Amino acid sequence: MGTSDVNVNSSSSLVKDFLHKCGGVAVIDGGFATELERHGADLNDPLWSAKCLLTDPHLVRAVHLDYLEAGADIILSSSYQATIQGFKAKGYSIEESESLLKRSVEIACEARDVYYNRCCETSADQSTDGKVLKQRPILVAASVGSYGAYLADGSEYSGEYGDAVDLNFLKDFHRRRVQLLANSGADLIAFETVPNKLEAQAFVELLKEEDIKTPAWLSFNSKDGVNVVSGDSLSECAAIGESCEKVLAVGINCTPPRFILDLILSIKQVTTKPILIYPNSGESYDGIRKEWSNTGVTDEDFVPYVNKWCEAGASLVGGCCRTTPNTIRAIHKSLSGKRTV
Repeated sequence: MGTSDVNVNSSSSLVKDFLHKCGGVAVIDGGFATELERHGADLNDPLWSAKCLLTDPHLVRAVHLDYLEAGADIILSSSYQATIQGFKAKGYSIEESESLLKRSVEIACEARDVYYNRCCETSADQSTDGKVLKQRPILVAASVGSYGAYLADGSEYSGEYGDAVDLNFLKDFHRRRVQLLANSGADLIAFETVPNKLEAQAFVELLKEEDIKTPAWLSFNSKDGVNVVSGDSLSECAAIGESCEKVLAVGINCTPPRFILDLILSIKQVTTKPILIYPNSGESYDGIRKEWSNTGVTDEDFVPYVNKWCEAGASLVGGCCRTTPNTIRAIHKSLSGKRTV
């Protein structure tokens, strides 16, 4: 099934056509690193979840499958913190580093194929054990984290890169990774947790300069419900996405649920594109200590938010850090009655 079920002749209509086939709203997957840890992975490493591309690719595939069976319509590759620079720092050659980046998308595509095979093996659309086994369009998004994610010091939650990091620096840092992921077999590129206006501008300029054919989405994070984490105006950041024809959706990720509604309303003022929302559980992250505080929203409390977000204009909804397949299953179940198919 996959992208063959979506009109991809025109990249500009990819997400809108996909949403139509999903009944107006699509479900994005949830947190990845904590699920890898639950499966037994040790992520105490600057590469974070990207480490598993080297050590435990079968666990990466298993997490993707967990989310598909929970009802996710879009799965993100495990490349958020995977960079050529990061792999080289661990002693890998450029060729090995580039291969690992492409492998992240290949594993996600393999998981989609396995899922479709499982769907064919079941006689009913809905399986037992709470698993969603239903033939449907599924997109694979190649995750591109910010420069701060590579630094592994929590600066994607502040956007404070220092005066030495300018527009050209960021474009040069991301250029080869974006080229590789655009040609990896992914359906789209997910620029995630973008903390400032400068990096958003770098991403959209790269899409144009490199004539990237694979469409993208642009997703920011906020810690006050008004601006992005750097203090830059969310409206100005979202407008950068609106101005680029290769950006097909704009939204928010890795942000506490309580802030999302106001952020949707702010984005709606400057974009006509689909709005995507995949917040974290509401817990706070200490980038230096690499620890989360246990003050998050339960799955039961998360779902009522989702209905309000969709009513406000969000059409792609999922979870980020510390959300789980159970969260995504609850979102899928909540939205099922609202879909037009």
